Amino acid sequence: MPRPEERLERAVRAAEQALIEYEIAVDTFRIEVENFSRLHHQKLGPMYARLDELDARIAEATAARTGDPEDIRKADEARARVMPMPAVEELFHGWMDGDGLFPEAAAMLTDQPVRPPQRVRPSEEARKLYRELARKAHPDLAQDEDERKRREEFITRVNAAYSRGDAPLLRELAEEWAAGPAPAERGPSPSEELYARLEWLAQRKELLTLVARELEEGAIGSMLRIAPDDPDRLLDEIAEQLLAQVAEREAELAALLGEPGTSEGPSGSVGA
Repeated sequence: MPRPEERLERAVRAAEQALIEYEIAVDTFRIEVENFSRLHHQKLGPMYARLDELDARIAEATAARTGDPEDIRKADEARARVMPMPAVEELFHGWMDGDGLFPEAAAMLTDQPVRPPQRVRPSEEARKLYRELARKAHPDLAQDEDERKRREEFITRVNAAYSRGDAPLLRELAEEWAAGPAPAERGPSPSEELYARLEWLAQRKELLTLVARELEEGAIGSMLRIAPDDPDRLLDEIAEQLLAQVAEREAELAALLGEPGTSEGPSGSVGA
């Protein structure tokens, strides 16, 4: 006679297999998106940069010819798009790095007092609390391995609080130790574990669905959906379009500067 939870076990196995297959599909698409993005940047980035440079030069040539304040403003904006942005560290040297504001800078900007340097030796109260806790909770007093691990974790917290001279936290830790360990809870039954596993699988599926949706709706994902069977060809097509735009911009710039190579002058090529 089959066990009562046998059907539940089969459901869990089926859900696990389905989730694995879905993860494979999502990861496959994610890798394609990442590769497309990388190749898009490597192959087409210089073309986009060339277009931006040409747009800036065209705007500057137009402004130089007209002297119109609006044209000058547009030229400044176009040139600003071409200029590289300095790194965060260069802009905020001594204030922040790539991970964010330094604590002192954050305190100053929020009108909070900057935390003073810590004392070399904690207060007498902190030292007394630390010694008492170290004596009571020392791992060598454990009777079994689980108790030793509990004591080691607790002493680690005590050491951290003492290193900061945090007497209030040491008092809280003393109260925690005096209260004793939490009573052991009854473990879940096999059926409860299986239901919990099913719930986790469902939550994981929902998370992967969100990831897949973000990938599909992103700029690169949307481009990939245009040519799902041959995305490499799509890159070539975009490159051809950009090259055509570059040629148009170069001709326009040459015309503004009065250089040869445009439809208005003698035939010839325009230099990059």
